[in-house]
Amino acid sequence: MGLRLAARIQSDSIVDGEGIRAVIWTQGCIHHCPGCHNPETHDLHGGREFSLEEIYSMIDDLENQDGLTFSGGDPFMQAEACSKIAAYGRKKGYDIWCYTGYTFEELLALMEKDESIKNFLKEIDVLVDGRFILKEKSLDVLFRGSKNQRIIDVPKSLVAKKAVTIAKYDTKFQHLNRTKKEGVFL
Repeated sequence: MGLRLAARIQSDSIVDGEGIRAVIWTQGCIHHCPGCHNPETHDLHGGREFSLEEIYSMIDDLENQDGLTFSGGDPFMQAEACSKIAAYGRKKGYDIWCYTGYTFEELLALMEKDESIKNFLKEIDVLVDGRFILKEKSLDVLFRGSKNQRIIDVPKSLVAKKAVTIAKYDTKFQHLNRTKKEGVFL
């Protein structure tokens, strides 16, 4: 088994989740959101396939990372391999974030038919869900591209069987706005 990636693992991202993160850019997406920042990852046959062992080795080589983020493409297009990699990352002490064009509600419905989606969801700490909508694009929301996307606490959501968002991410730049009013710019 392998995982089709758009590129090797990117280290040291500060925009793809909280802290310093390594990003796993999966290849393949059926959503084709207009304005997507990564349209080259849409082709299901693009990129390159890496074995799980190659990806584990890339994870082993990481230094000073707070967590792993799955993005793409849509990682749920390759849920079985992603769940194994997420589990490996978790054993190494990383928290797991994932970006998807699916809503959490769509994933709940899909996991009833596909065990690999359920297994991957169980390995994720934070899910950024929903398609990118160009007319809702905003620079005033943390860790997402459009206002419709949510930042979800997956363990709590799986128990509740509904999306439970993480409130601290709903107030982007609150401290910066206060600081600007005080005449201090960061």
